[in-house]
Order: sequence, then C-alpha cells, then structure tokens
Amino acid sequence: FHAYLNPDRAIDEGARAVHGIDDTFLVDKPRFGDIVGEFLAFVAGAEIIAHNASFDVGFLDAEIALTRNGHGSLREQSAILDTLQLAREKYPGQQNSLNALCKRLGIDNRHRELHGALIDAHLLADVYLAMTAGQGDLGLAVEIEEHANVRAASSVALAGIALRVQRASPAELEAHLGRIESIDRKSGGRCVWKR
Repeated sequence: FHAYLNPDRAIDEGARAVHGIDDTFLVDKPRFGDIVGEFLAFVAGAEIIAHNASFDVGFLDAEIALTRNGHGSLREQSAILDTLQLAREKYPGQQNSLNALCKRLGIDNRHRELHGALIDAHLLADVYLAMTAGQGDLGLAVEIEEHANVRAASSVALAGIALRVQRASPAELEAHLGRIESIDRKSGGRCVWKR
C-alpha cells in the first residue's frame, strides 16, 4: 500500500531535505481520512514489518484516532514486527539504522538518495529476509547473466510445446519445511511463511 497524502500544513525545510517532497506536489493529494478505510482493509489481519515501528505506529494511531470513525489502533488490526528491535537483539551494541543494516548485510542501497517510504519498504524487505533467513540473494545473478542467450534461444525453441510441471518430492517438501522451521526459530517465532 502506498499513497501520498496532503498533510494540510506546509512542509518544513528539514523534512523537505530528507524526503524531497514539496507542498506543490501534495496539494491535490487525498487526506488520511479519505484513505483510512482502504489502508486498514489492506493491513487487516496482516503482519506489518516496520523499522522502528513504535515511531510509525504512533503517528498512524494518532491519525486513525483523528478520523473519529471508531477504527481502533493499528495493533488491533494487525500484528506489528519491529525490525529495529530484532536487529538490536541480533546485533547488540551496534548501529542498527536501515543504512547500517544494509551495509552490514550486503544490501545495495546506493539508489536511496532521499528517504522515502516506498524505497525504504523495499530495502527493509531485503534486510528482514537477510536477518531472519541468513540469505539476501538466491545466488542466481551470475548464472542468469551467463545463460541469458541460451534461455532466450530455449524459450523460442520451446514455443508451442506443453511443458511438464514437476512437483516437489516428499524429500524436497520435508527439506523445505525444515528450512521454514529453522527460520522460525531464528526469528523468535516470527516467520511469515508459517502463517
């Protein structure tokens, strides 16, 4: 879920320097009250993964309360997982900002010139996977580049041929379930794939 909102106030210079959004861009955007129902329907029953969640949830709860529609708090709608808390448990005494975690976990954030919710959400997804699974990449990038021409030729040669679907074997399914259990243990019972 992503939406730009009109804050009904001028954006101060400090905030503008962080996210690069100006008043002119937001003037025709909806207010939070206009999209609160759609937002809460989107997150209902979901697990929200956020970095420094108490900060964001505090603002969202305040905005939800201002709508006076009896929606209740965000925690009443969804489970909240705070990756800052998770990082502090995993890396005590170290810097655990999103930028620091990207650097520590080898996640490329060079394209993040300004702070923005959408780009931060994408980076946080990679950080969360790396922290909970110990894996940030499937390791296929080199293979994909090396075999791009072969794959392109194969897809042309296979056009019109029905491909056989091969299901996972019982041993592969068991190995998969073992991996999910391992992720769940390492994340303190927070593995989203078990839900």
